[in-house]
Amino acid sequence: MSHPRVTLTAALLLTVPPVMWAGNAVLGRVVASMASPMTLNLLRWCIAFVLLLPLAASVLRRSSPLWPSWQRFLGLGLLSIGGYNALLYLALNTSTPINVTLVGSMTPVWMLLIGRLFFAMPISRRQWLGAAMSITGVLVVLSRGQLDMLLQVKLVPGDFYMLLASAAWAYYSWMLAHPTSEPSSIRSNWAEFLMAQIALGLIWAGLFAGGEWALGFGRLTLSWPLAAALLFIAVGPALLAYRAWGAGVARAGPTVAGFFINLTPLFTAVLSGLFLGEIPHLYHALAFVLIAGGIVVSSRR
Repeated sequence: MSHPRVTLTAALLLTVPPVMWAGNAVLGRVVASMASPMTLNLLRWCIAFVLLLPLAASVLRRSSPLWPSWQRFLGLGLLSIGGYNALLYLALNTSTPINVTLVGSMTPVWMLLIGRLFFAMPISRRQWLGAAMSITGVLVVLSRGQLDMLLQVKLVPGDFYMLLASAAWAYYSWMLAHPTSEPSSIRSNWAEFLMAQIALGLIWAGLFAGGEWALGFGRLTLSWPLAAALLFIAVGPALLAYRAWGAGVARAGPTVAGFFINLTPLFTAVLSGLFLGEIPHLYHALAFVLIAGGIVVSSRR
């Protein structure tokens, strides 16, 4: 397989998800007291399902080619709709934002390791160097340019959830890049392809939310702020981000795409500046150079 390079189109597509996910992380923390993690995830994807229905209702018909491949989409739905997103909200609910972002920065490393172990993809020195540069950029953001802040970080159980979430997303991305039993008619239509994942992923999301309430951890406080937050995370981080991510992975490959995830904490810092009045600093620029440099180095031939 030829080593992929980042085209302008692929770079733009892969930049959309980190922007959306940064907003998702901010809102996930804001509404944590209004809805429990699994319930928030279920509501989010139910709204996305309804919004996507006019574009992809045909994929749910009994005669649809989805059903002969239901096991494939059930797996995709578990890793993304039911697994990654639920674990992310759970991490935001139980861990500190700095820890969640720090653990999430391991995604490019997961991409390399999973690609090597399960998909027989070699790892080049450039890719390891790119991963190191990208993670260093994230550490610069998290430490605000001060090493002693990183030394004060203490891991808590919620960080383990984010570690699992990152691994799930990495495997999901590799599955996207290696279609097996997916019908070409569904694969070629982004709306139907996403609907197939959501429809079967909602099974997992519903089971996890049901378990949350059965164990006494469920909570839901209906309000207009929660409704507005749900609408945003259903349209932006769900529909738009998943559409852009799938198209970007198809163009650049999962390994290169993984480095773009580390733009998320940088965009989170920018959003904090816009909405919380925090002025960007020089270390933000340094972090951007390191993260972008890691993307360029890892994707060069």
